[in-house]
Amino acid sequence: MNKSILDKKNHIHMIGIGGSGMYPLAQILHAKGFYLTGSDNNETETLQAVRNMGIPVTLGQKAENIAGADLIVHTAAIMEDNPELIAAKNSGVPVLERSELLGIVSSWYSNAVCVSGTHGKTTTTAMLAQILYTAKIDLSAFIGGKLPCIGGSGCAGSSDIFVCESCEFVDTFLKLYPDIAVILNIDADHLDYFKTVDNIIKSFHKFCELTTKSIIYNGDDANTRKAISGITDKELISFGYQENNNYRAVDIAHMGSKMAYTVLKNGETLGRITIQVAGEHNILNSLAAVTACDKLGIPFEAIAQGLAEFRGAGRRFEIKGEINGITIADDYAHHPTELTATLKAAKQMPYQRIWAVFQPFTFSRTVQHLEEFARALEIADIAVLTDIMGSREKNIYDIYTRNLAEIMNNAVYFPQDEQAEYTDERKYQNFEDVCNYVIANAQAGDLILTMGCGDINKVANMLLKKLKEI
Repeated sequence: MNKSILDKKNHIHMIGIGGSGMYPLAQILHAKGFYLTGSDNNETETLQAVRNMGIPVTLGQKAENIAGADLIVHTAAIMEDNPELIAAKNSGVPVLERSELLGIVSSWYSNAVCVSGTHGKTTTTAMLAQILYTAKIDLSAFIGGKLPCIGGSGCAGSSDIFVCESCEFVDTFLKLYPDIAVILNIDADHLDYFKTVDNIIKSFHKFCELTTKSIIYNGDDANTRKAISGITDKELISFGYQENNNYRAVDIAHMGSKMAYTVLKNGETLGRITIQVAGEHNILNSLAAVTACDKLGIPFEAIAQGLAEFRGAGRRFEIKGEINGITIADDYAHHPTELTATLKAAKQMPYQRIWAVFQPFTFSRTVQHLEEFARALEIADIAVLTDIMGSREKNIYDIYTRNLAEIMNNAVYFPQDEQAEYTDERKYQNFEDVCNYVIANAQAGDLILTMGCGDINKVANMLLKKLKEI
């Protein structure tokens, strides 16, 4: 990709500007002085946040929306037959996919910290951003969830530090220019693209090869160790629990929804860390953030203070509200490993019952991990399942929610006409059925946790609205 493609560009038009990967880029480009316009098909809170920055937004995607732009950016979710994308490609104006633009932006910084891994990317990137913000570093950031202290999921600062969530799906992270790479873990996911875990490991190895300075990696994770094998021209820094890691978490204490541990660096004590987010997985996430910030020269006291102030990123065990003793929370977990970690953390909290309201995302992932999904969701006391959100896929697998429910011992679902067309109206009715069941059966002291990476967060909002009306 030509890194100078943004030179002398004034008007950038963003197709799908309300997307989770477009919004932080819009924040960065807007702060850098580019004139932006955008379009989207769905009205969302994020789209309103874009408007609040003074960026003109058109609802609905039409060919005329690109008028005047000298660079056009689109999300990967935009279909080839989209009239606005067709017009863009016929316009003679340069057209970039979102991940290509993110790669160019990452090249602007001499300390681009790119956080990768199958699980925990958003939380760890947000932790890093929180620490740097608390330490009064004028950072730039691209995060897959909203972080209150920076007012969104992206920001543009004057320092040379850029904190960037780096997703492996369809190898998009190979378009980045990492100076410091963080690898949290490598697990079987996106097998519709990668086919095998070995291919995922190979992609992470390529990501390591792109890195210019240091690789911070989970030394306890076998797949991650395979990915860094053969990398000899970068500084390799490991973190984890085991004694052979450079940075270790020891003397772990659980205190309700809080946890504390001591950080050892090459056997020497740096100090004590307290985090306000539950779950053993967040110890390793925070330790990765500690390691990266120590590498950047942030004093340990500032690192500890930043983590103490961190309350989570948007859609990561995000408490939405409590009404009549019933707590509603929302979480992005959509892979069995993530569901297991989040539900185990929830079970350690002082709730009477844990509800998992889960929206399976993509037919391929549901098929490939059906048994693992069932076992993970059985950690909850009650699992309420929505229809599968196919997203970019067609249901060539003949897989339905009932296939998951039938191999679980705690599942509730609402049978659908599997031959009927899946419409927005039908999805809304499915959400209504889910909400009505939960409202009719939830009790004071329960935690209702909506889970998934689609639009299951709408159910959390519907539940809050319905509870207020009781």
